[in-house]
Amino acid sequence: MNERIKEIRKKEALTLKQFGKKLGVSDSAISRIENGDRNLTEQMLLSVCREFNVSEEWLRTGKGDMYIIPIGEEAEIISELIEKDNPIYDLVKDIVRKYKKLDPKSKKVLEDFCQDLMNK
Repeated sequence: MNERIKEIRKKEALTLKQFGKKLGVSDSAISRIENGDRNLTEQMLLSVCREFNVSEEWLRTGKGDMYIIPIGEEAEIISELIEKDNPIYDLVKDIVRKYKKLDPKSKKVLEDFCQDLMNK
């Protein structure tokens, strides 16, 4: 699992510190996990899956796809947004990148704000 943690971090283009911050742990904790000096706890495993949309089966076993693939209406909406000929493609991509870099508290503020907008 330690190699797959490192693979996720690298694929997400995050430093040890940034990756750890998203999960609420130190960069040294992530380094120890990646180096095999410490095992991934169940709670940390679930946090990684949730935070990075990673398949739990892939993280545990290396089998299947790394990322969870959305299905149904959600997949249709996402596929429309990420079509390069969509005029808002770059905007959506930039928003998602910025959102992923936010700390959990800032994400919550933004989520609450968006929810308030949707309710009005």
